[in-house]
Amino acid sequence: MQKRTFLLAGAGIAAAAAAAFGLSGRASADNLTLESPSGSALASDANTLLVDIRQPQEWKETGVIEGALLMTYTGADAFLKAVTPKLKDGQRLALICRSGNRTSRASAQIAGKVDFPVVDIAGGMGRVLREGYRPVKPTRKMGCQSC
Repeated sequence: MQKRTFLLAGAGIAAAAAAAFGLSGRASADNLTLESPSGSALASDANTLLVDIRQPQEWKETGVIEGALLMTYTGADAFLKAVTPKLKDGQRLALICRSGNRTSRASAQIAGKVDFPVVDIAGGMGRVLREGYRPVKPTRKMGCQSC
């Protein structure tokens, strides 16, 4: 009996967490993936628009992936309004942050509102840097207004 109660309580907590983090929208396996490409692969993938959603101070501290669009994520609607015009036909939208926590929430919120592919970059910049990628300095052209 205790095991059943524990499982039911766990399911309820999981459902509440999914709703709180916006995971219950239209997001599905059809348009949201978790991937672990190398920094070089991200920098050279013309079929993907990579958006670094960290804060400007984070971009300055670690550097960024070459070619990334730098745009701090504050909410799905404002983000999509700014980013969607930059997507080329057929491109996927990939999000990267420091560790993958912010992108897991943001990508789920975004995927629930769009029909194009959304990619959550697993492990974030921390993983990419640990794997040996040499970042570039953030610039205004990339989107960093304080760089």
